Amino acid sequence: MSSFNIGLPDLLLVSPMIALFIASLIPITIKVMRGNSEQSATATLTQGIGGIIAAMILLILVSGSGSTAFANALVFDGVTTWMGVIALFSAAAGLLLMHDNKATNGDQFSELVFLTLSSTIGMLILVSAVDLLMTFIGLEMMSLALYLMIGMSHEQRVSKEAAIKYFILGSFASAIFLYGIAFMFGTVGSTYIPQIIASTGQLISTSRMFVFGMTMLTLGFCFKVSIVPFHAWTPDVYQGAPTPHSAFMATAVKTVSFAAFLRLISTKSLIGSENLLDFLQWLAVITMILGNVAALLQNNFKRMLAYSSIAHSGYLLVGIITTGISDKMSFGASGVIFYLAGYCLMTMGAFAVVCLMERTEAHSLSIEDMAGFGKTHPLMAFCLTLFLLSLAGVPPLIGFFGKFYLFTSAIGEGLIWLAIWGVLNSVISVYYYLRPIVVMYMKEGDAEAAFGPMNPTKIAIISCSVLVVVLGVLSGPVFGLIEKALF
Repeated sequence: MSSFNIGLPDLLLVSPMIALFIASLIPITIKVMRGNSEQSATATLTQGIGGIIAAMILLILVSGSGSTAFANALVFDGVTTWMGVIALFSAAAGLLLMHDNKATNGDQFSELVFLTLSSTIGMLILVSAVDLLMTFIGLEMMSLALYLMIGMSHEQRVSKEAAIKYFILGSFASAIFLYGIAFMFGTVGSTYIPQIIASTGQLISTSRMFVFGMTMLTLGFCFKVSIVPFHAWTPDVYQGAPTPHSAFMATAVKTVSFAAFLRLISTKSLIGSENLLDFLQWLAVITMILGNVAALLQNNFKRMLAYSSIAHSGYLLVGIITTGISDKMSFGASGVIFYLAGYCLMTMGAFAVVCLMERTEAHSLSIEDMAGFGKTHPLMAFCLTLFLLSLAGVPPLIGFFGKFYLFTSAIGEGLIWLAIWGVLNSVISVYYYLRPIVVMYMKEGDAEAAFGPMNPTKIAIISCSVLVVVLGVLSGPVFGLIEKALF
């Protein structure tokens, strides 16, 4: 293990996180200097978005080489680059939604931007961590800021309930994860993933403590990414939290959690433990089925999207399993990253439309409330149609190619039954994704958007819809870029 002396190369590598930290301080510093008086929300938003853009540029510049920082605890490789960029894009889109939403834009908008950027710093730590303790630090930094953000909503009852549920169950998941780290250290003598990889072949078949530790770590991630039966918090929290926060959690949080999951699965523990492999395969199938069947029964649009998010976690788990048993990990991992990129665009766009239609902070949007939206706001209805069709996996949108690459990689590793279940569940999901489209265009109503002709939320919706189409059409070259970055 190298020395713990911190040098200029370390600071240069973590410059994206430093940029976010500095940007997060600007709005609250200005607020303090103004006597606790908010500056204009647009100025605060500009400062937050500016910090994210700076962090994204720096991340692209410093990542991809495989360089390590802080005694090899952080690595800046292809996974860090792509997952970090997806998380930063989701954070920027989330801030655009927060600027307009009645539940988030108020006297505490500066604090909200500070917490969002602080949570994003934790995400960048999480995607680059190859030391389990550093992974835990990233998880906690991300999660603690989210707990506060959800509780800060102007809506006084449901959002507070959501914050408490998320805090209690998130703490439970963190405790399980930390328990797994303790067992890893007890058996391997290190918390560094490269050293765990070197020991896996010997310990996975001989040490029950090692298997137990790996199982606890896996369960900790299952909580964070809403794998059944550790999913119960998801629909309640997504429905109760302000919609911009739900969008942020459904996209950025899921992305970075799966990035850390990819790092863990690279230990190849699934090859040596048939029980753990079978356990994860059944979790993937049950998650897909429960998520899609429960979504069929929902009338609340946010709750439907929450169960949809659970189903997509099941699809992504197929990619994680494939990566864990593959000799050529880059194809399976590339499939996961490409799918997450598409999923974030589709889900962020769908939640943005919900933001657009919420009239008050306490408004709960049902699918029936969307009647007539196709006539009153044809452009926004068309964008939502694109998002829903892409989530269902209709070509040539990005959602189709994301599932294609995931299931193709599973078939290539002999997991044909998982791919079949994935395809069947995609067919089931078409029903509930088409339902809002039918209501928007074929039912009479006067569905209205909450604000004027052009605003940050509409900019986010249009941007996501364009990318859903463009990245779908250019899926081959984009996937090739991702795969090349992972070699």
